[in-house]
Amino acid sequence: MKKLLLSILIVPCLVFSQNTMQMEYEPGPSQPFGVINPEAPKEVADFAPLIGTCDCESIARNNDQTWAEPQQMTWTFKYIMNGMAVQDETLKEDGGHSGSIRQFIADSSKWYVHYYSNKSPSTSLSSWEGGKRGDSIVLYRDQKAPNGTDGFYRLTFSNISEEGFNWVGEWTNTTETFTFPTWKINCIKRSPVSAKRKIEQNIKAFSEAYINGDIEALSNLYTEDGKIFPNNSDIISNRTAIKKWWVLPEGEKVLEHVVTPSEIKIINNYAYDYGYYEGKSLNKDKKESSWKGKYVIVWKKTGNDWKIHLDIWNRL
Repeated sequence: MKKLLLSILIVPCLVFSQNTMQMEYEPGPSQPFGVINPEAPKEVADFAPLIGTCDCESIARNNDQTWAEPQQMTWTFKYIMNGMAVQDETLKEDGGHSGSIRQFIADSSKWYVHYYSNKSPSTSLSSWEGGKRGDSIVLYRDQKAPNGTDGFYRLTFSNISEEGFNWVGEWTNTTETFTFPTWKINCIKRSPVSAKRKIEQNIKAFSEAYINGDIEALSNLYTEDGKIFPNNSDIISNRTAIKKWWVLPEGEKVLEHVVTPSEIKIINNYAYDYGYYEGKSLNKDKKESSWKGKYVIVWKKTGNDWKIHLDIWNRL
């Protein structure tokens, strides 16, 4: 009886362990968008730069063929089916949401995409097919023009990079010599680290570099055309001049440096923060002094990083 009970307990544990291993590529706490399965067709990587969340601007045509006002939306891509396929979801500010299941079928060398929407639920999902064309991803669905002309509705992802992508939906004739766009979306990829968090990290990095006397690292926190506004001094422009200004006199050392932001505000590709700073330093005569002050910084997004563009401070 004991042997039977032991075997009953062990078997479910083995099954659970196997299932856990099989699902290692699914989205989870450590990989919120999943990861591609090594066993997946290599073409699944076509969507790799899109994996994650983008902030997008969507513009569609009205019934009178004019373009409607832009609408803000998010577009999130992730790996599903244990890293064998891709799913995406859009969330629009007008309450219209949609998504797609994207699978690459190796036998036909094509992507097949099944689309669904909360505003037009259907018992059978519309289907698109296509694949890479140069640096773009192009998908098609048969669709006649209003006058009965044969053609396709074509979806194109272009300018794909880790920074984002462009998307357009348009009707085209069968020879693709004529196109009529009806929907355009431009997307900017969200950094894995939020803008505010990145700025907070760079504020801390500034203090660490200043204390360590690493003026190279400190100056690299500024934009190439950055400017600082020291007390009783002219404006100092460009990274090279800023680096020279921050070099400490012979024998001096910063012992402590702490920056406490009162507010960090992000405005598109710029941000500002203001607050207080304080620290201690040692002069060449080994005399220690404490100081504090207030500051305002304008940050500028540079690639996936945020750098100091304008920097002004004064002592209290």
